[in-house]
Amino acid sequence: MNKKDINEIRRQFTPDNCTITRLCGCYVDSEKNKKTEIREAFLSLPEEEIFKYFDIFRKTLSGTIGRNLLNMEFPLDSEFTGGTQEFLLRLRDSQLQEPALLEAFYDKIISSYEYGENYLILLIHAAYDIPGKASDDTEMFDASDEVYEYILCSICPVNLSKPALSYNVQDNCFQDRIRDWIVEMPSLGFLFPAFQDRSTDLHSLLYYSKNTEQLNFTLIDQVLGCAQPISAGEQREVFQTLIEDTLGDTCAYEVVRNIHDNLSEMMEEHKDEPEPLMLDRDEVKYLFAKSGVEEAKLQEFDRQYEKTAGEDTMLMASNVVNTRRFEIKTPDIVIQVNPERTDLVESRIIDGRQCLVIAVDDRVEINGISARTMLPGKPSPVQETDSGTADTEDFSE
Repeated sequence: MNKKDINEIRRQFTPDNCTITRLCGCYVDSEKNKKTEIREAFLSLPEEEIFKYFDIFRKTLSGTIGRNLLNMEFPLDSEFTGGTQEFLLRLRDSQLQEPALLEAFYDKIISSYEYGENYLILLIHAAYDIPGKASDDTEMFDASDEVYEYILCSICPVNLSKPALSYNVQDNCFQDRIRDWIVEMPSLGFLFPAFQDRSTDLHSLLYYSKNTEQLNFTLIDQVLGCAQPISAGEQREVFQTLIEDTLGDTCAYEVVRNIHDNLSEMMEEHKDEPEPLMLDRDEVKYLFAKSGVEEAKLQEFDRQYEKTAGEDTMLMASNVVNTRRFEIKTPDIVIQVNPERTDLVESRIIDGRQCLVIAVDDRVEINGISARTMLPGKPSPVQETDSGTADTEDFSE
């Protein structure tokens, strides 16, 4: 699912567009005991509660694709009788009207979700009559030819509100506020089946995780049965390892900077596309070659990629490069550079030492104090260039 698909479903979580037919839920304590359950026709709920639920459901479909929101596919065997996809399909087709299926679903969540505190499992069924679209992208509500029927699961922590003083209007006094158990925004959730190209995709789902580095692989494996994804942080580590292992001792500053700049440029060119920029093995190899990695080093690239990432693994560009930050570290110095001006920092040999040279103007700011980089009448320092000749130039080391 891309941004456009997700936003179309999120727009259903409003009073005017609501397509939710039923709400079910199970409140679980820290000992994994079921404390209470919910089974309601959604539109029969009080309006104030409906709006609170809308907030939760919209949050379950929020975040960055490839980080908080992950598209997952089912393996073929999960679609046979007894498989995870087959079970979810039966749950959806029941419209949450079969208690035994609901209990089995709750048991799967409880046995696989390690949280340690109280939480609420929310599950809704909805049926979205997909409107047709004219050539100018205008929706035609009388031209629908498919109903997208789905379930959305949200797992929400339930915690005590913070202690505080409150004002009692009736008694005109301040007093200790009663602490309530508050349902917080979801930490995990999923949408099944996926909604792709404005149509139902029974072979995949959309998974949500508030914490991009804690995806809860046990739940993904036991409840959903999908292949375990690589988190954003793991993708970044894989990419960094690929660079270091491919270049080895020849991993130079200029090459790493070029990789950052070229990848940032690719993302800028791709920014208006509905799908995020994904890099397969060949695209990463092309990026390295374009950035100055020697041909001799690229000869071992395919083996390194399969060893580090896996032959068919794809990396999301936004997970492996930070286009808003460019940072250079040594044990004693941290340099942060505008990502669009990485050209201001160069590697030079000065007096026989390898140095980073930063081009600056006449004035700089040091701890908020404006200072000149060179006093009037002072000669410019002489630096030794890579070619061995002497050039005169303002620089800061």
